[in-house]
Amino acid sequence: MTNNQTGHQIGGQTANIEWRDGQIPVSTRFDDPYFSLGNGLEETRHVFLSGNNLPARLRDGFQVAELGFGTGLNMLALALIWHGPSLVRFTSFEAFPMTAPDIAKALAAFPEAEAIAEPFLTAWAEGKRAFRLGQIEVEVKIGDARETLAGWDGQADAWFLDGFSPAKNPELWGEELMREVGRHTAQGGTFATYTAAGHVRQKLSDAGFTVERTAGFGRKRHMSRGMKA
Repeated sequence: MTNNQTGHQIGGQTANIEWRDGQIPVSTRFDDPYFSLGNGLEETRHVFLSGNNLPARLRDGFQVAELGFGTGLNMLALALIWHGPSLVRFTSFEAFPMTAPDIAKALAAFPEAEAIAEPFLTAWAEGKRAFRLGQIEVEVKIGDARETLAGWDGQADAWFLDGFSPAKNPELWGEELMREVGRHTAQGGTFATYTAAGHVRQKLSDAGFTVERTAGFGRKRHMSRGMKA
């Protein structure tokens, strides 16, 4: 490995990272950055929070699910907007987990998220994949989502579909997996994603969602969101 590339293995799965400008983690496996080259936290707020009409819909027992945990930035953004007395559940599916040091390095770009990340980073470094972050109960399921999601017994009220680009990580946007997303969504549940690719929108429509294309973040003209009919 070169000086600016790191890797980590948990349960046979490896995340290999290169650092762009010493700050932005890029997956060498998928040749894609983990967050927006503009402002990743603001992108999360625009796409995943606003796209799912959060925090307005949050309530006790509300279930958020996610494809692609990455740096945990989406989870932290959710924790930043939920301070009520009740608990929200967050379940994420990740095949190639990053190390705690790599995550910490990435989060340094986002002081707001970094300020609340210590309990998460401590748990992650200890190998814990289920932990509490403020009023968020978190579980990260490690492994191929095509297998782990099928075995999940939860029903999501909101989905963050945040895999790498469909062009570079097609497995996480396949027809069968999108059907599983639909199957694991409560009636009236929603999804949001940064991609507006036509084939992704069609698969989500086939999975039972009413899908719309809306304004994207920054230089991205469009994104997608929808509700289970």
